[in-house]
Amino acid sequence: MKKVTLAIGLALALVFSTIGLASAITNGQPDGNNHPYVGLVVFDVLDENGNQVPSHRCSASLLTPTVVLTAGHCTDGTVAARIWFDEVVQGNPEYPFSGATSYDGTPYTYPGFCIGCGNGLPGFAAGDVGIVLLDEPVPASVVSEYAALPTEGLVDTLSNKTEVDLVGYGVQEQIVGNGPPVWAGLRNRLFAPSELVSGNFVHSDEFMKIALNPGGGSGGTCFGDSGGPDLLAGTNTVLAVNSYVTNSNCSGVGYSNRVDTPEVLAWINGFLP
Repeated sequence: MKKVTLAIGLALALVFSTIGLASAITNGQPDGNNHPYVGLVVFDVLDENGNQVPSHRCSASLLTPTVVLTAGHCTDGTVAARIWFDEVVQGNPEYPFSGATSYDGTPYTYPGFCIGCGNGLPGFAAGDVGIVLLDEPVPASVVSEYAALPTEGLVDTLSNKTEVDLVGYGVQEQIVGNGPPVWAGLRNRLFAPSELVSGNFVHSDEFMKIALNPGGGSGGTCFGDSGGPDLLAGTNTVLAVNSYVTNSNCSGVGYSNRVDTPEVLAWINGFLP
């Protein structure tokens, strides 16, 4: 139970509070304009008085001018969303509210999404896929290339240590002081290489296992990077969306929900023109 509780907590995106600091790509580097279709999305919920308020942030990928792919635990229970595609969102005075620099949309959660429906790790977060349908298309002057869906079953054909590109927003360092280490940093798009840890494991038909090994020269994912794409290296093909890490140091391995399964592909394609 402790492991499941920890994993659920780590899967959650950044909550807007002074103690809820979160991060994204670890051991990463500025992405520049290499992945312009990866954005930072903020989700709204209703507070106890029925007011719509910003709740948390995630990373996401633009599949078409109006369709955004992210994680189910990012969209679940939310009522609205907005996304930025600037490489640097840090310092934007409009953030986290809607404005001239963001694009508003409606979140949808995969019907099979469920927290706590599986046994052990990584079975607790089934169907961790979400979509944001934007009210207006993102102009080609802002994003002119898009993330692509994989062919069905592509992940099953990949060998161990297949290279994977991780892209997302947030920090990449852990601040160590007198108290517990704290993740902190900027809302900027970062890139880092990683690799697939292949093989059969519980729910490997639904999840990918990704190496999180900053000390070994590769990068990883951490808080706030939920929903960001795991791209087949050197391509715009999304193999999976980041779901969760398994410890507070964001090291070891992380799990990402595959989007190449027939059920998930069919659901996503239902939003595409």
